[in-house]
Amino acid sequence: MAKRNHQFSHAKKSKHSVLKIVLIVILVLVVAGGAYAFRLYAQARSAVDSTYHPVAGKKASKNIQNKKPLSILLLGTDTGAEGRIEKGNSDTMIVATVNNSKKQTNLVSIPRDTMAKIYHKDSSQFDIEKINSAYFQGGSEAAINTVQNLINVPIDYYVTINMGALSKIVDAVGGVDVDVPFSFQYDWRNFKKGPMHLNGVEALAYSRMRYQDPDYDYGRQKRQQQVIKGIVKSAMSLKTLGNFEKIMKTLSGSVATNMSFDDMVSIYQEYHAATKTIKSDHLQGRNATIDGSSYQVAPTAELQRVSDKLRRSLGLDTATLDNEETKQNKLNSDYFANPESEDYTVFTPNSDTPNVTTSTSDTANTDDSTSGDDNSGY
Repeated sequence: MAKRNHQFSHAKKSKHSVLKIVLIVILVLVVAGGAYAFRLYAQARSAVDSTYHPVAGKKASKNIQNKKPLSILLLGTDTGAEGRIEKGNSDTMIVATVNNSKKQTNLVSIPRDTMAKIYHKDSSQFDIEKINSAYFQGGSEAAINTVQNLINVPIDYYVTINMGALSKIVDAVGGVDVDVPFSFQYDWRNFKKGPMHLNGVEALAYSRMRYQDPDYDYGRQKRQQQVIKGIVKSAMSLKTLGNFEKIMKTLSGSVATNMSFDDMVSIYQEYHAATKTIKSDHLQGRNATIDGSSYQVAPTAELQRVSDKLRRSLGLDTATLDNEETKQNKLNSDYFANPESEDYTVFTPNSDTPNVTTSTSDTANTDDSTSGDDNSGY
């Protein structure tokens, strides 16, 4: 596998820096579907029912009913205003696998700039773009199909959150405890190396800072993962029960999922052990320039590693990847032969030899010329 590149290009910037996990799903799946449901069942059902949005053309999974391992695509949208679910880019994309028998949950982040073939029903062209544009072009259905084809992992469920509600949720669970890796100042807030308890606004700032981190976006992912684990710990304590009505109201205007309320209750009852160990990982790409835009291209060996890991966590046999991304990687042997190269060419689809190139549209990503930390949005 190609040597891992531990930083994104300085020139790239997310239009909206968002928490790397759709943290609301932890509350919904683990807490809201359980302890609160049993105490305030009617209120919880009403709020959660408003988040239910099945995927058109996708048969409902029975894995929860059958107590089998689950896969969930977590999407964080860059819309900003509450209630806007089916618009914007999914600048946070995480595949979560939940295996109760192994008492383990795996979270694998997919960087927003990852090169991928976009699968959406309205596409009449060969779309190789940044993966976060899948949601922009075809909603949750396109995001699910694109991720499934990229890493050959079936997706049972999805949870999409408008990340504008982040700070409210952190406050509702009583804040989060983190271990700050180094001292820094960001968004008018000071973070001192060592243990800290963060409120909602602080947690958002802590998870957004990128360019002061020596590992840039990958370092930010580690801090975001700390916040997530802190939320899980706070959410599962009894002290949060009094705030669940506030949490539910926030969720109803900010979340969409194809999990029903009964699914969530079943997850709490049957999959609670899976939250005891939460492991975090990410798809590692390397810098590339395609048609003048900055991308992250995941080497085939890295795509295979992530595919194998997630399939094993679901109890599935591993399988050799053979998709458009691996074909394009094979045709770009010069790019991979030179660790310093950033010139990547997209060739005609299904090509076995380099020939006529195909341009990418990159319709939903216009922020490559900006730099610095993102102070807009959330």
